[in-house]
Amino acid sequence: MTADQNKLTTSWGAPVGDNQNSMTAGSRGPTLIQDVHLLEKLAHFNRERVPERVVHAKGAGAHGYFEVTQDLTKYTKADFLSEVGKRTPMFIRFSTVAGENGSSDTVRDPRGFAVKFYTEEGNYDLVGNNTPVFFIRDAIKFPDFIHTQKRHPQTHLKNPNAVWDFWSLSPESLHQVTILMSDRGIPATLRHMHGFGSHTFKWVNAEGQGVWVKYHFKTEQGVQNLAPDVAAQLAGENADYHTEDLFNAIDQGDFPAWRLCVQIMPLEDANTYRFDPFDVTKVWSQKDYPLIEVGRMVLDRNPENYFAEVEQATFSPGTLVPGIEVSPDKMLQGRLFAYADAHRYRVGANHNSLPINRPKNEVNNYQRDGQMRADNNGGSSVYYEPNSFSGPTETSADKPAPYEVSGAADSVAYDHNDHYTQAGDLYRLLSVEERARLVQTIVGAMKPVEKDEIKLRQIRHFYKADPEYGKGVAAGLGLSIPEIE
Repeated sequence: MTADQNKLTTSWGAPVGDNQNSMTAGSRGPTLIQDVHLLEKLAHFNRERVPERVVHAKGAGAHGYFEVTQDLTKYTKADFLSEVGKRTPMFIRFSTVAGENGSSDTVRDPRGFAVKFYTEEGNYDLVGNNTPVFFIRDAIKFPDFIHTQKRHPQTHLKNPNAVWDFWSLSPESLHQVTILMSDRGIPATLRHMHGFGSHTFKWVNAEGQGVWVKYHFKTEQGVQNLAPDVAAQLAGENADYHTEDLFNAIDQGDFPAWRLCVQIMPLEDANTYRFDPFDVTKVWSQKDYPLIEVGRMVLDRNPENYFAEVEQATFSPGTLVPGIEVSPDKMLQGRLFAYADAHRYRVGANHNSLPINRPKNEVNNYQRDGQMRADNNGGSSVYYEPNSFSGPTETSADKPAPYEVSGAADSVAYDHNDHYTQAGDLYRLLSVEERARLVQTIVGAMKPVEKDEIKLRQIRHFYKADPEYGKGVAAGLGLSIPEIE
């Protein structure tokens, strides 16, 4: 390092003469406002924290690559999936959902599983969780749901009354609640859990033919979970347990990996399948639509700077590439707006130009100005479209494939309201010991609820999924459900 490279400077590059003492009027002050170096340091310090994510605030991330292992070009024209052996750099952010930035890694909570692929055709974000379903299926309910997971406005404490009141009044949540309260609710590490795209997406091939698709990331480390007492102990001893484990594993060369598989559904099956395939509270049976391997994801490099990479990384399910499109999933449709809008608020209008979010290919558009514009802002090039100055134009071949829609404009619910079959099937798949632990966890979580009305309403949902399930929770809470029996 040369002497100039080791010289402390201001943000505008001027050398700093004294970084230990403020400029004052004499030895006792007061401090002078002309000390612009002091003002810059304090002003920057006040702004070192961007607003915390409303959800998924606590997270860890890593770089890696995705390698194609199977030829699926008959289903999609996506370039990064175009040939076996092709590698695409990627970045992943794991996170808890409900907790704040300083919360514990080992709480019972779904884990975010957000992957950014830096493809030759632009970035592709696959933004999912470690569960294949979600609590709700319409984005209009999302703010209310998240409010129940946050703190009470008066006590500033977590509020089990709100949690169970909302769930009991939203029976579509039962499938996800069963997963969350099961042994799968607390992963042992971020490396030992599966990931899912959760929503239904559409793949389109070079001939314009489409299929519906669901994504599954299968951990090669095996699924491992934490017992509640161990998780509680770790929360007190090391709130950053999962973050530390992921960093250390990669740092030591123990690179975690996942197989990416998909389920493929012909477009016409969406009209006849026994569950609505666009309902994110439901899964597709793997007996009906078996898993097909696509490729392998490997994490082999830690971030150099947490804030620049993990905290400023922005993901949106609307960040798509040709060959991958959206479905009519109502929850997905809302996320297409909400995620990108959250990033514009939290990080800024130019968040996509930050190094961690910047695509590897050239960006050509007419978006200009805004906070934190760090490139040449389009220079002197034409700044509107259409134009007569050879500016970039659209390519019709990259338009999303059309699909037919019909019906009156109205606030309409899903046609299918069977919220119990899949939750019951999941319960019956569990061993006797797993069922007992599931019931014990639910009973412990529901005991603080003040109103028996809320408890009974939720117990009815458990009972409809499986009578044994409902009776077990009722017994644990010291309640009876005669109106069902």
